Amino acid sequence: MKITTGQRIFSVFNYIFITFLVIVTLYPFWHIVMASFSNSYELMAHSGLLLKPVGFSLQSYKLVLSDNAVIRGFINTVILLITKNTLSILLTLFGAYVLSRKLMITPVMSFMVVVTMFFSGGLIPTYLNVRSLGLDNSFGALIFPTAISTFNLIILRTAFYGVPDSLEEAAHLDGAGDLRILFEILVPLILPSIMVVALYYIVGVWNSWFEASIYLRDRKLFPLQLILREVLVEKQINMDSDSETTAESIQYAIMTVSTVPVLIFYPFMQKYFVKGATVGAVKG
Repeated sequence: MKITTGQRIFSVFNYIFITFLVIVTLYPFWHIVMASFSNSYELMAHSGLLLKPVGFSLQSYKLVLSDNAVIRGFINTVILLITKNTLSILLTLFGAYVLSRKLMITPVMSFMVVVTMFFSGGLIPTYLNVRSLGLDNSFGALIFPTAISTFNLIILRTAFYGVPDSLEEAAHLDGAGDLRILFEILVPLILPSIMVVALYYIVGVWNSWFEASIYLRDRKLFPLQLILREVLVEKQINMDSDSETTAESIQYAIMTVSTVPVLIFYPFMQKYFVKGATVGAVKG
């Protein structure tokens, strides 16, 4: 089919516009990375765009990676990632499987689940509930109250709807139980959706700091993002820095350290993302 002049102009405009968006989106991150590798004093004197390190230096990373609070925060975040994400994915799988079955109570349960997307108990009742359960100032306060996301539950429920009923019926005739059907038949078929939900949970835990600031008082339990917040907002830098100029480059280094792991992890999930995230657009 012959491409018209109007289509060529439209394609050129699209490429220019998308390139502009990419630059605008990536430059702030590039600025942070370059600033983290810059000399503190030269960075403070620099103005304008920062396209390469100003006076290359690794001093900020040496200070960050040798700080006990940052290392402890990173370890706490990894512990939360493993425990909470494992629990969240399992509970979301079980909940979505039940909601996708044709049971008499399914409509009522689905309504009760969806209502939580529009109404919540509020911060104070939630805090009182967590404290009454004895979870205050522990990892349990960060794991159990938000173990299941309603949005992720609906994604997996919709994915279960897309699996033909005949597969489950055939498995029942062969003597398979519900757990075996779930993990050996249904889970492999909806794996892209599960990986998307896992990515949502992982990013949510990695970026979370608000719940930790409310429930945790022991600094030994602080996750990495709460340490980062103290550095950026409260200007609490407990490192051997000789001046205020060093503090800025340390901030950039901590932001880089806390962001890079997610960027490294995402490409391994990308092949599942498009298929899994759009499953809800096909069937409701």
